[in-house]
Amino acid sequence: MKNKVKIARVQVDLTQQQLAEKVGVTRQTISLIEKGKYNPTLNLCLEICYAVNKSLDEIFWMSKEEQLHEED
Repeated sequence: MKNKVKIARVQVDLTQQQLAEKVGVTRQTISLIEKGKYNPTLNLCLEICYAVNKSLDEIFWMSKEEQLHEED
């Protein structure tokens, strides 16, 4: 699943480890989420949003055009 977790994390100057500790997962889980190789639960998505002070839309929303481009 494409997302903007890494961008949001860097903007608030957090390492993967620091974000992982804030949301209660491992650094490896954050890495997989950032790479789009792990689909987090809604609760985890919300925790990430709270930690980086962004909305779900800002981090996890993908427009239809972006989704189609992703599949190419």
